[in-house]
Amino acid sequence: MSKISQQNSTPAVNGISVIHTPAHASGLQQVPQLVPAGPGGGGKAVPPSKQSKKSSPMDRNSDEYRQRRERNNMAVKKSRLKSKQKAQDTLQRVNQLKEENERLEAKIKLLTKELSVLKDLFLEHAHNLADNVQPSSTENMTNSDNAGQ
Repeated sequence: MSKISQQNSTPAVNGISVIHTPAHASGLQQVPQLVPAGPGGGGKAVPPSKQSKKSSPMDRNSDEYRQRRERNNMAVKKSRLKSKQKAQDTLQRVNQLKEENERLEAKIKLLTKELSVLKDLFLEHAHNLADNVQPSSTENMTNSDNAGQ
């Protein structure tokens, strides 16, 4: 017998047929498979929760439709306000960072000037020390010349 002739099919429920196959020779029971019950046999099986929503179009004058529209409108308004607030927060943060950047650049200029002044003072001081102190080899020569006379 072929595999297809051994399968039992249950009637379609919510557009889905369940195929049952007999137990395997190994003693393991096979899990039922879900297949679409559509005429072409192709496509995906739709869960019952999604299928019931699509089954009938809503009447625009119904209370349920009005409630859904109202909830959707409130959600859209909330989303747009949240997006606007996020944009404002980002703009405020950009302005804060610009101010901090300007302040830090001014501090860099000030510290660079201070470094230049201190460097000049150090070099001037080092130059003055070099001028005031005679090399020790010259002093030794002078002292030995004076001692020999």
